[in-house]
Formats: sequence, structure tokens, C-alpha cells
Amino acid sequence: MCRIYIRLSVFFLLSVFLSSCQDQDCDFCDVETQEVLQISTSYGDIYVKLFEETPLHQQNFDSLVRAGYYDSTEFHRCVDNFVIQGGSPTSKDDNRNNDGSGGPGYTIPAEIDTSIYKHHFGALAAARLGNMTNPERRSSGSQFYIVTDPDGASFLDNEYTVFGTVLAGMDVAKMIEKQPKNANGLPNERIPMIIRYVSLSPQELIDRGIVL
Repeated sequence: MCRIYIRLSVFFLLSVFLSSCQDQDCDFCDVETQEVLQISTSYGDIYVKLFEETPLHQQNFDSLVRAGYYDSTEFHRCVDNFVIQGGSPTSKDDNRNNDGSGGPGYTIPAEIDTSIYKHHFGALAAARLGNMTNPERRSSGSQFYIVTDPDGASFLDNEYTVFGTVLAGMDVAKMIEKQPKNANGLPNERIPMIIRYVSLSPQELIDRGIVL
């Protein structure tokens, strides 16, 4: 009887454990998951990684994401074989003429070190005002761009801070880039985004082509 009782007890505990995992309430369920930044659009998802070597930009982007700052902002500038740019809060309103003109009200000191990170294909970098009004090359507090030229954009090195890279989803970025647009790169149709941290299992990382 003791052996039967022990087996039933083990079976019961295992059933509870598996049930908890299915409900995502178990502390052990997500031990192997990894938190990844996901930029969601109607064209698909782009997964990005922030660099620890640019801590000011990393911490700023992280805090804005967790506050939901980027939700409903749009990719307001798309240039073929160059970049897609977004993150301006003014892109949320009905006036499309002011898209790309906003920010959180502050700038970030430049963290430019081309010995570490350059403007490669898929580089995540901070937009900013030009040198005439911004000789210190301080970054916008929220606007960012992704390099979509397969050959990179080396002429931007030493000018703009690269603070991350795309892990997966450059096919999505290229789709966004190719949307019909006006002479200033403003897409004819709005391209809103939602940026969230998502927890992915090893298999989900593999399915999305993400290598950490």
C-alpha cells in the first residue's frame, strides 16, 4: 500500500506541476525562456537586442519600452536601401505633417565607438538633429532607425550612436522600407508599431531565427 500511495503522490504532484506550467503560473515554467525586444507591426515582427556598451541609450530605450511610450508611434520615414525610422510621439496624432518632429523632451549624450559597433545591415541607431545645431551629436530621446542596406551605411559611422542590432525580422524591415511613400520618405499608409519585451522558449527562439 505504501508503494501505491507514493506512486499516486508523485503522479499527483507531477500533474499539478504540468497543469501550472500550462497556465504559466509556475515559477519553474519559464526558467529557460529569454526576454527579447519585439517590434510588432502589421507586416510582422522585428526582434532587436540592445548593447550594454551603450548604457545611456540602453537604459533610455528600455525605460521607454516598459512605459509603453512607443505604442502606436509609427515608422514615419522609409528610404529604399537605407533606413526605416520611427519613434516620434507626434506620429500618433492625425496631423501627418508633424511626423518625425517629436521626442520625450530631452536628448542623450552620444555614445559613439566605431571600434565596437558600426552601421551594419540591421544596426539599430539613434536619430538626432544635424551637426549645425547639434555639434555634440546628442541623440534624440526616442527616435531610432534600422539600417536596411545589405551593404550597411558606413558613412554614418562616427556620426550617430549605434546602440543595438536586429536579431531577426530584417525581411519585415525590408517590407516596411518598400512601402509607397512621398518624396520625404513618409509612407502613404500609416505603419504603427508596438514594442514589448516577450519571453520566448528555446524552441520559439529557433522558430523565429533568433540567436542570442
